[in-house]
Amino acid sequence: MRWDKKFLVLVVWTGRRDIREPTSVWLDKNGGSLTVSRRPPPNRGALTYWLRPWPRHMKGIRRTMTTAQHDTEHYLKTARELAAKVAPHVRQIEADRQFPSELSEAIADQGFFRLLIPRSMGGEELDHPTFRKILEIFAEVDASTAWAVNQNNVFATDVMKMPEEVAHEIWDERRAVVTNGPPSKTAKAVSVDGGYRLSGLWNFSSGCDHATWIAALVPVWTQGQTAPTGRENLRLMLMPKNEVNFVDQWHVNGMRGTASFSFELDEVFVPERRTYSAADPVRSNSPVYSISRTLLFAMGFATVAVGVARASLSAVIELTMNKTPVRTTTELHDLPTTHRLIGEAEAIWRSAGAYLRETSAAVWESASKNGVVPTEERMQARLATTYAIQRSAEAVDICYRLSGSDAIFTPNTIHRLFQDIHVITQHA
Repeated sequence: MRWDKKFLVLVVWTGRRDIREPTSVWLDKNGGSLTVSRRPPPNRGALTYWLRPWPRHMKGIRRTMTTAQHDTEHYLKTARELAAKVAPHVRQIEADRQFPSELSEAIADQGFFRLLIPRSMGGEELDHPTFRKILEIFAEVDASTAWAVNQNNVFATDVMKMPEEVAHEIWDERRAVVTNGPPSKTAKAVSVDGGYRLSGLWNFSSGCDHATWIAALVPVWTQGQTAPTGRENLRLMLMPKNEVNFVDQWHVNGMRGTASFSFELDEVFVPERRTYSAADPVRSNSPVYSISRTLLFAMGFATVAVGVARASLSAVIELTMNKTPVRTTTELHDLPTTHRLIGEAEAIWRSAGAYLRETSAAVWESASKNGVVPTEERMQARLATTYAIQRSAEAVDICYRLSGSDAIFTPNTIHRLFQDIHVITQHA
């Protein structure tokens, strides 16, 4: 970035799929028009040079540029609008154990399944603090939706690890979603000419209802191997959704709408070009790649838990305004016990959220400024995620007990939230 006599010269990567090289942006120094071209204007009076994305001498301004390129309020406003569309369908999502197609398509069309993907691959490249705010907006309406948004977005960051050709094959489709699930003991991939033969069972594939591709993490066996050795290399293997057989084992009390079904494969061939290792180098200097995927998942799922706790507080406060306990004429919201319990739950919720925000912000700041997250900050963030989930469950439990017998009936919002939070505590 420099002044070139009349023009301010910026060399950027546009993120457009039809342009695979840096682009010069020329801003008229005197306030005139802005032009975008891969060729400099005539008579520029100075030599133009190319910059690669985020070179080392730009590291210090990376965080500023990443933030400046986004209108945070636009994303939050869009999240609220999408959450408002989810709200009338919450019971349907829970009953059907998946999203209605019109909802998943609306989320995808707004780019909300590619929020963390770099712009060079058609993503939004959103900063993680804003991403967490979006998760909380969804979680206060429906935990299953928020969970799927986190799961599908975090895994999507692998777009810059997988082979570039396959990345475009998948993500050039605007509604692309890749779901994954941990392998069972039966999962294996046997090396064959040109690729692998993949067999076994994988569980917890959240969002598989609206996914377009499936990723299977699997140990690689050699030909003729008859038993696991524990020393197999792990690879991720990508398949179009129609090549997978889904198994409906998702019969649970909470988080039902995540569609976390299982899938199984029997000698399915996966070409080598559609596989990669989690240890492969990343083709991006985005700060999100300085944070381990495990920690990204954890910070997101803890944010969902905090959102569920907030929703529980709102639900129980509304209930107390319209309920008079048996054998008393005093409304529930006027009882001192109600004030004390809601105050306790509010304090627990606020402390959990504050600790999570503080540690998550420290992680993002280190990733943005230094390109690395110190061990101490990773430890604190992991502690905060666990604390936030456990304390959020405690706040929900207080709200559940305060709701009395109303809480045991499925139409009551607190019933669903209670079930959701206790699946989160067991799963995350």
